[in-house]
Amino acid sequence: MPGLLRVATAGSVDDGKSTLIGRLLHDSKAVLADQLQAVTDASRRRGYRETDLALLVDGLRAEREQGITIDVAYRYFATPRRTFVLADTPGHVQYTRNMVTGASTADVAVVLVDARAGMLDQSRRHTTIAGLLGVRHVVLAVNKMDLVDFREDVFDDVVADFAEVASKRDVRSWCAVPISALRGDNVVTASDSTPWYAGPPLLQHLEELELPPAPAVGGRFAVQMVIRPRTDPHPDFRGYAGRVAAGTLRVGDAVTVQPGGWTTSVTDIETFDGPLRSASAGRSVVVRIADNVDAGRGAMLSTGTPGTATTEVEATTCWLAEAPLRPGARYAVRHTTSESRAVVSAVHSRLDVSTFRADPAEALGLNDIGAVRLRFADPLVVDRYRDSRATGGFLLVDETSGATVGVGMIDTIIT
Repeated sequence: MPGLLRVATAGSVDDGKSTLIGRLLHDSKAVLADQLQAVTDASRRRGYRETDLALLVDGLRAEREQGITIDVAYRYFATPRRTFVLADTPGHVQYTRNMVTGASTADVAVVLVDARAGMLDQSRRHTTIAGLLGVRHVVLAVNKMDLVDFREDVFDDVVADFAEVASKRDVRSWCAVPISALRGDNVVTASDSTPWYAGPPLLQHLEELELPPAPAVGGRFAVQMVIRPRTDPHPDFRGYAGRVAAGTLRVGDAVTVQPGGWTTSVTDIETFDGPLRSASAGRSVVVRIADNVDAGRGAMLSTGTPGTATTEVEATTCWLAEAPLRPGARYAVRHTTSESRAVVSAVHSRLDVSTFRADPAEALGLNDIGAVRLRFADPLVVDRYRDSRATGGFLLVDETSGATVGVGMIDTIIT
């Protein structure tokens, strides 16, 4: 049986993302009666003739008043075949940073496109971000097909435009589904209005989806803290608490402790519920090793080919702040459990999401995507993003406000 699937919706404003998630929840019987009644009453007060299922997701008062999504809304539901975490991300260009947040942990991105408008710049931007973030599968949901009389040629035109974007933005696994989120066509059940469409409805596709394999990389364990209770009955206990960032860590594995480069082996993997023989990516554990080495917060335990300790990288960066990113600017950088300072050595180019051309640039503005070079004050143990999302990505943080201002994906490691 397929396991947990993390799904992020994306697309331009008014493409119907919240309505789609509301429809998925409603038609899959994942809405409690009192929740549905509250949404029905709210819809009636607004003068709507039908229940607005988008209100199941749009939780902020400002969202309900404006009819747009601002924050990332997460919803959890399960069918007999699979468990889902759904992230409804904003469509407005002003909130692109929130889309990056929702897609950064997603296995699948559902990019909605209004059948009447086709691929807009924001649709292209979101598809580009999904590709850059290494989302393993993308579903093009051509919505509002009822407003174009379910015409196959309209659907085919949108698919052709999306295929061009996907091919240029490294989206390797994708499919397309014609839907009407408002009416429910091809969302949970197949629609009689699209006899020309031979594929499954959206939910069935997500239930049955087998994801492409993740890039092969050795085990990576990021140390968050050292546990040394110094009390009976274990006065000499030394454990390293943290999270398996990538791959799998097993008892007996030879590991390299970085940035120092020491080699040792894993003797125990422990949890509150008891010991484990192995722990995979995403699992928080306490690891014990055979030798006492210098491994504090920010250290990385690596199996196989270790990551690279470096102070300089070139990275594709999504810029999320109104103040532009310029050479010479300084930020805090957060990478797994490490934190250092970074200076921008150079801004090489900015991606034009309409033409997919990398244009020379001296700075990156709000919502721009571009190539930059960074120097770190302290060595960070990294991989290329294409090899590991967890250890190849980082955040840039404004040191004054504490706000996240950029998201980076490492392309080249400078040694």
